[in-house]
Amino acid sequence: MAVVRRIKVTCAYDGSCYQGWQRQPNAQSVQEVIEDMLSLMHKRSVLVIASGRTDAQVHAFGQVFHFDTDKEIDCDHWKAAMNSMLPKDIRIQKVAVTDHEFHARFSAIAKRYDYYITNCINNPFYQRYMAVERMPLDVAYMQECAQVFIGTHDFTSFTSAKIDPRKPRSKTIFKLSVEECRYGIHLCFVGSGFLRYMVRMITQTLIEAGKHQLSKKQITEMLECKSKYACRYKAQPQGLYLTEVYYDESELSHAYDALSSCDRQ
Repeated sequence: MAVVRRIKVTCAYDGSCYQGWQRQPNAQSVQEVIEDMLSLMHKRSVLVIASGRTDAQVHAFGQVFHFDTDKEIDCDHWKAAMNSMLPKDIRIQKVAVTDHEFHARFSAIAKRYDYYITNCINNPFYQRYMAVERMPLDVAYMQECAQVFIGTHDFTSFTSAKIDPRKPRSKTIFKLSVEECRYGIHLCFVGSGFLRYMVRMITQTLIEAGKHQLSKKQITEMLECKSKYACRYKAQPQGLYLTEVYYDESELSHAYDALSSCDRQ
């Protein structure tokens, strides 16, 4: 009798041509493409479980998913086989055999998202991969306002109005940095988890602060009122990247060391 193994996969994708990660009836998703590829390999239906959804046009460097298989294939061959069958805008980065208690979503302890903004409105190559902001932004004030969100808070004001009412709204943001980079502005979020639209809504709120359309006091009041009607801002999807999903404290510790080193440069 074949032994069923659980496979953990880290993948990257360009979300430009997809209606998000999650399979849906009337639009192509990243999940659909991956499941169809694995089902073809297995000659039966194969389901994959991801660390979480990404929205339409949102990208990933480090999305994680798992699936169960009875195939005896080593990790290097899994990676090569999957990449040979997937489109070029979805690439498998890592493959590992894990225990059956591992769950791509529920075993995660933290995630990192990055958001990129440019004011270069005439470069067509930025349009799919960065948010375009025409107005100059006060980066120092954006960083000051970002401190409002660090820590454990109820983020009801910064999530979708359609979110399941049973889902907890309390999340912890460990790090939220706003830095100038070569191409514009880079925001980095590391947290215990993120609600739907939470990163994009916080990002656009900070952009409005950078334009001096919102004050730190107003942002604090928005967060504290815990109302789904408090924030009307949501940043463009194409500037957002799911960069990494963390499953143990050592991974998270190493990530902090790397991020701190980058901050000092």
